Amino acid sequence: MHPLDEAIDLRACALQDTPHEFTGTTHPAYANMVGPFGGTTAAQLLQSAMLHPDRLGEPVALTVNFAAPVADGDIRFVARPVRTNRSTQHWIIEAHQSEGVVATATAVFAVRRETWSDVEAVMPANLPAPDAVPRMPVKGMPAWPQRYDMRFVEGAFPTAFDEQEQTHSRSTLWVRDEPERAMDFASLAAMSDSFFPRIYIRRRRRALIGTVSLTTYFHADSALLAQVGTRHVLGVAKALNYRHGYFDQTGELWSPEGQLLASTHQLVYFKD
Repeated sequence: MHPLDEAIDLRACALQDTPHEFTGTTHPAYANMVGPFGGTTAAQLLQSAMLHPDRLGEPVALTVNFAAPVADGDIRFVARPVRTNRSTQHWIIEAHQSEGVVATATAVFAVRRETWSDVEAVMPANLPAPDAVPRMPVKGMPAWPQRYDMRFVEGAFPTAFDEQEQTHSRSTLWVRDEPERAMDFASLAAMSDSFFPRIYIRRRRRALIGTVSLTTYFHADSALLAQVGTRHVLGVAKALNYRHGYFDQTGELWSPEGQLLASTHQLVYFKD
């Protein structure tokens, strides 16, 4: 089983009075410097709704608020559909550990239908193929970057924190799960958090950081994700503003054919 599949292998609670509860655990393959990789926690929260017997359709939006540090060990997920309409469904999801709620999420699921479609975002052009770009070395890094094959065209993670401030924090890279895994909504949710904190790219200086809120919009349906399969997708990330101990970062994930799979936005705390 792929490490991500092990991480999202949630078990439904067998008690009749807790029909919305699932249990899971953190996974050492996705460990961060402190606690687990936030993308995996987001994938677990989403998976608890995906596994729910009352689920309608597929996810179109997920917002995760990290309320407290997630400790290594067991997590209890509570996923409740709070409103089901004809083609949309709204969810409130919580992650609990021994000391209380560590993360909350809202999600919107929908039954997609064929309509006029277009994209105004522009995928970067004239880029080298993934095989022409060396993979980022991961020796000595936390466990979670080792679960991704990242090939940076620009804006790589600094090889040295030399405090040489850059003019921008933009990164462009090819990325896929490592080992290879066919893309689905869980892996897309996790990968949306795989962009390194923009302040590291911009300032090339170590800083204590933590994601406060992470939102992902899923523009792809399951059929489009199946077409991507195990191939690299293109990631683009940048920040818009740094102020008073918080910065944002926005990202895009594109299929090799130029279909926008997901856009993601997060707010990150930093200590200067």
